[in-house]
Amino acid sequence: MGPGDTAASGRARLDAIVDWLQAVAYADVVDAGLDREVLWVVRRCALRVDRFPVLGERVTLTTACSSLGARWAERRTRLAGVEAVALWVAIDPHTFRPARIDQLASVYGESAGDRRVKTGLTHPAPPPDADVRQWRFRTADLDVAGHVNNAAYWQAIEEEPLSDGLYAEIEHREPSGPGDALLLSSGDRRWLTTPDRTVSASFLIS
Repeated sequence: MGPGDTAASGRARLDAIVDWLQAVAYADVVDAGLDREVLWVVRRCALRVDRFPVLGERVTLTTACSSLGARWAERRTRLAGVEAVALWVAIDPHTFRPARIDQLASVYGESAGDRRVKTGLTHPAPPPDADVRQWRFRTADLDVAGHVNNAAYWQAIEEEPLSDGLYAEIEHREPSGPGDALLLSSGDRRWLTTPDRTVSASFLIS
């Protein structure tokens, strides 16, 4: 792990960790021969950080599909001190639209077993009295679908005092583009919204 992935303290940043999750998930799709059939977009991701990886540490990721649907899959990934569970939506790589991918069962069915993915979102809307601060997404935060990449949302949580023993989860609701946004806070909840307060993503931090 190099300096580009670390906070000033030397620990791995959350957005870097989530970027690693994307990289290993995409590598798994390529290895399975599905890269022309499917892209994955994160709908929900939970991180349990018993210990943050640190600068200079060699980090190995292991991943597997843990439950499956026709258009959805849950993926569990482990790395040094961190366990992640993510819900992914299958996207047609040509149209960038959600799509049924019939090949998923033949590739991931063995690791998923008979477990069916749970797709419901549970985070509440922000309360009217939530604290508000300005945020901004950059053009550099966009992915190939023209939306803010899911790892970029975690940069907002890097504004928090973070330490080992962290649990954090995100739910993505509406795609964001570059430009002004709002970061709302109330207790252990955070929301990234458009200027008119349409929620793009919400966090639980504990």
